[in-house]
Amino acid sequence: MSEWRTVRLHHLLAEPLRNGRSVPTVALAAKGFPVLRLTAIRDGTVDLRERKSGAWSSSEAWPFLVCRGDFLIARGNGSLSLVGRGALVRHEPDAVAFPDTMIRARPDLAKVIPEYLSLQWAADGVRHQVEAMARTSAGIFKVNQRALEQVELRVPSVAEQRRIVAILEEHLSSLDAADASLAAARRRLAVLRERTARDALVGAAEPRRRPGKLAQAGTSDGGLPSLPEGWAWSRLGGVAEVVGGVTKDAKKQSDTSVPEVPYLRVANVQRGRLDLRQVATIRVAPAKVKALALLPGDVLLNEGGDRDKLARGWVWEGQIDGCIHQNHVFRARITDDRIDPYFLSWTANTFGGKWAERNGKQSVNLASISLRVIRLMPVIVPPPGLAGAIAARLADDVAGFERLEYGIAAAEVRSARLRRAVLAAAFSGRLSGRSSDTELVAELASQTPNS
Repeated sequence: MSEWRTVRLHHLLAEPLRNGRSVPTVALAAKGFPVLRLTAIRDGTVDLRERKSGAWSSSEAWPFLVCRGDFLIARGNGSLSLVGRGALVRHEPDAVAFPDTMIRARPDLAKVIPEYLSLQWAADGVRHQVEAMARTSAGIFKVNQRALEQVELRVPSVAEQRRIVAILEEHLSSLDAADASLAAARRRLAVLRERTARDALVGAAEPRRRPGKLAQAGTSDGGLPSLPEGWAWSRLGGVAEVVGGVTKDAKKQSDTSVPEVPYLRVANVQRGRLDLRQVATIRVAPAKVKALALLPGDVLLNEGGDRDKLARGWVWEGQIDGCIHQNHVFRARITDDRIDPYFLSWTANTFGGKWAERNGKQSVNLASISLRVIRLMPVIVPPPGLAGAIAARLADDVAGFERLEYGIAAAEVRSARLRRAVLAAAFSGRLSGRSSDTELVAELASQTPNS
């Protein structure tokens, strides 16, 4: 067996680690020099298509050119688990440079082959070192060149490295194929779930139908689906009392004479569920508390956030006594007996969500929709007694979808554990390339934590 050594990263490089350079972006028509985006680092491979045009000349960019075999490391990320992740340039690129968000490692081929470095960099032993050296500022985790130079790697002879890479690539390609199948299954399930909800909400099984029509209200309603005879499209404000929530008053928060009550924020109101693991409190005048107190059956809809999350929400079931809601969450209290709150929530989370995307406003970072506009959101009104039955059937369907999603998630966790176990076995010199590897990896996977 080849002798293994523990070697610091800087001893395995043909030249010192190099930080990239910050370069302003210019329009492609200006013919600046191409530079990679941080998003080019993905899944262990540099995506050379992820680039922009930088405001520098070819001579200025020359020291930062990327070559085949270079290993690029992300200097910062908002997630500790992603900071310092690396990716290999696997093909000879055309002229492109790397930016200041990356650090370039250029392996000494007499000491370490690039593929071996890339694979070991993803293993737990290296990840733990990188995360331990990361520092955070303003919510961003960062690693620096000097710290990364000290990362320790387990290195056998180059010949042994090549053998290990060949074995690993066989194992990992099988896991990659399994992960791709799981991802495809998750996408298909999401499509099926959405289609099932939409078909139920518009009574798709009913043969006698009429075109979807709604009086114009100055909004972009799009093409409303047809509905069965006896059903109708209405607007949210016509079937529910819709109000905004409380705006935080900094002065009141230090006044102990003002009541302190729990309140829901955008983070608590998810599509199809409420996340109540962390519910904040706020001091609000008693009259405001009374006016905004949530009642079972109230439908909560988000006012702001990412554009695709506008109007998402779910039904309040009275989980917390005396709870109110913030100004970025709307409360819809149903006034039409034909409407069921769960039916209304499903309508908002499907047809309403797309409508809100079209009718919301976009600032630099966030999208929002006003109280006046959300009251104009189209909603479906079936005949009396039907909405609750449809919502109950949808709940059964969703329970089945969630069981399938749980199975997919469990398989994804298992795949991740197998991947980490394969890497651990490889870099401890225990992979042989024989059938016995399967039992070894399974044993290691059973001992590997989920995260």
